Amino acid sequence: MSTASPTRITAALPAEHRERLMGLAREMNFTEGDRLFGEGARADRFWIVRSGAVTLDIQVPGGRAVAIDTLGHGELVGWSWLFPPYTWQLGAEAMTPVRTNEFDAVAVRTMMEADPAFGFSVAQWVGRVLATRLQAARIRLLDLYAPHGSGATP
Repeated sequence: MSTASPTRITAALPAEHRERLMGLAREMNFTEGDRLFGEGARADRFWIVRSGAVTLDIQVPGGRAVAIDTLGHGELVGWSWLFPPYTWQLGAEAMTPVRTNEFDAVAVRTMMEADPAFGFSVAQWVGRVLATRLQAARIRLLDLYAPHGSGATP
């Protein structure tokens, strides 16, 4: 993954907005195997990975959670905090020891409402993250379930 990815905070937010957001950050560390959040729980915070790896997972009915993505340095962990009803759509677990910047969702949403330009920047960033992850999930599903050559032209 390139550090210039448009979904990473350093490339996604203008410097002024990034500094304002980072002013709300507090360092939070997780050990390998720690759950950051579980599917269906209240989404009241989010994280940006400083180091380590976090897996996103989905609960399979009647089974265990299945990993669907891995996030690393500079990546956003959690987007459900931005959209009502503010409940996690996925789960997340520290795959390795993880250092993060943690953000209080209510404080960030309040700042977004108070400053529309800041709010627009943050919403655009989260939207790019969602779009990128949706496209990656689509590609993984096609790799798993599409007949070989189904997308190829003759």
